[in-house]
Amino acid sequence: MQKYMSATAIALCLASPALAEGKLNLYVWSESIAPELIETFSREYDVEVSVDGYTSNEDLLTKLQAGASGYDIAVPSQHFLRIMIDEGLVENYGANKLEAYNNIDERWRNQWWDETQEYSIPLAYGTAGFVVNTEEYDGPTDSLKYFLEPDGDLAGRIAMLSYPDEIIGTAQLYLGVPFCSEDPDEMKKVLDLLMAQKEAVAVYSSDNIESRLISGEVATHFWWDGETVRAQSEGAPLTYAMPKEGLVGWLDSMVIPKGAPNRENAIKFIEFISTPENATIEMNHYAHSSPMTVVEEDKKYTKDVAPALYPEVPVEMSRTCSPKAQDLVTRVWTQLLQ
Repeated sequence: MQKYMSATAIALCLASPALAEGKLNLYVWSESIAPELIETFSREYDVEVSVDGYTSNEDLLTKLQAGASGYDIAVPSQHFLRIMIDEGLVENYGANKLEAYNNIDERWRNQWWDETQEYSIPLAYGTAGFVVNTEEYDGPTDSLKYFLEPDGDLAGRIAMLSYPDEIIGTAQLYLGVPFCSEDPDEMKKVLDLLMAQKEAVAVYSSDNIESRLISGEVATHFWWDGETVRAQSEGAPLTYAMPKEGLVGWLDSMVIPKGAPNRENAIKFIEFISTPENATIEMNHYAHSSPMTVVEEDKKYTKDVAPALYPEVPVEMSRTCSPKAQDLVTRVWTQLLQ
């Protein structure tokens, strides 16, 4: 999930317009879909595919709430998917009747974010946490304490994301505050922790994370497991911290926005990318774990190669909060960035 890159619009006109049987407009995490799968699908189905990228669930939700997006597939994380279903922003396309449904790992079927599995087919899952440039910091990483209550070694050398989602969740894990707390006193503890950490934070940004880390501009950055794995595979001196308090988890799923102009092509693509062979290609490109059946012998990122994808610490999935709880999160983040 290339969440750190700027949103882009990448037109992939891979079939002759004169021969195309239709179009397909994707709105997905930037650079998340394997280009070879888009090319193959476009060629095999004579469909002209275009891809727009976003860098946060908030951007996606805002786009869909505005209506008339023109997109046929979007890929929200689980807690935002629940909001989209409840607000009527996505189609019931009978996902549980597709062959793709049968390819979902059973532990990811019919979860609370889509109990009937009628609205979504999962694409990828993983965690968010602190990534360390080992040439810049050689201290301990087995507790969130070193990042949220840093000593002098990391002063001014920590970078955080520009939105609250997994940041607030990580602080809650460290403090033992439940996700979606409606208790102002508990959320005051979260604010106090992050305000104290702020003195050591160089920047709050969700863009250019890899370059910021590898250049040594910062020693540690809040990031995602798969992005870390991909950078490591290219030789970057990075390690993904496995704190004893745990990691914040996410699962992204393919949905069809309400009123999608090319609904049938969207379903074709969802079926196409969800076969074991293509799910394997997608995992090898994206470097995040696949919730689908994959071809194990063709899987590039095994536990030996990419331990970040196989955490042995607790993983707590982000949840859809009540309006009261979400208001407290917003207040914490607003005060933090003032």
